[in-house]
Amino acid sequence: MKYDKIYYTASAEYLKARTGGFEPELGMILGTGLGGLAAQIEDPVEVLYRDIPNFLVSTAPDHAGKFIFGTLCGKKIMCMSGRFHFYEGYDYQDLVAPVRVMKLMGVKKLIVTNAAGAVNESYRPGDLMMIKDHIKMTGASPLCGPNDEAFGPRFFDMTDAYSKEMRSVARECAKRHEIKVHEGVYFFFTGPQFETPAEVRAARILGGDAVGMSTVTEVLTAAHCGIPVLGFSMISNMGAGILDQPLSGEEVTEIAQKAGPMFAEYLADVIRSL
Repeated sequence: MKYDKIYYTASAEYLKARTGGFEPELGMILGTGLGGLAAQIEDPVEVLYRDIPNFLVSTAPDHAGKFIFGTLCGKKIMCMSGRFHFYEGYDYQDLVAPVRVMKLMGVKKLIVTNAAGAVNESYRPGDLMMIKDHIKMTGASPLCGPNDEAFGPRFFDMTDAYSKEMRSVARECAKRHEIKVHEGVYFFFTGPQFETPAEVRAARILGGDAVGMSTVTEVLTAAHCGIPVLGFSMISNMGAGILDQPLSGEEVTEIAQKAGPMFAEYLADVIRSL
């Protein structure tokens, strides 16, 4: 049956065969502007998503659409260069695929990154925000439907979905690099349209610090699987209505690419320290 362990085992077995039985310890899902970090992976083995049985295909601009396996900062890495979003036309249940395959490959910890718009008016484009929690008010969940106990329980805890222990490590790394890393709440919207000024105001009132269209489905799946997560948002723009100017995808990509090298250097130290 689709969405059960057997369905995703086909994907995992294919990847194990392509990588010579590689056993990753750390998973990474890289958002816009962090291609430079993926390029640092040593002895890389790349596998296109479209070649993997029972897997998805990334259609978002600037997403490479491949797994990269190798070593980074002394850790055996399984890296997604490009991710999947609800706005691409996938059902929420489809979006469990990446993390469930990572689980079957042996991943023990997960780092997720994204580009996000600032809701908190003290943030500025180019800032980093470590995610301490999220808000999702869209109703459906990737874990709706029949539950496969092989991955996790029907009802699961989200109290420490963004691992306090991993955030503590990342906080110490920020001190070493003498960079300011905000800690805030990520507010999920489905997209692909940017949020309206009224939605940004509502997100702020409800406790959001940044808004974006990804990450949350991955974190929900990881929590279900028992995989601790460290999440980061690169602030690529101010949310709609904060500045008297329209938003564009080009602006998001440009800011993310400018801040990318600094973020990648910092994140490499985090990976080394985990």
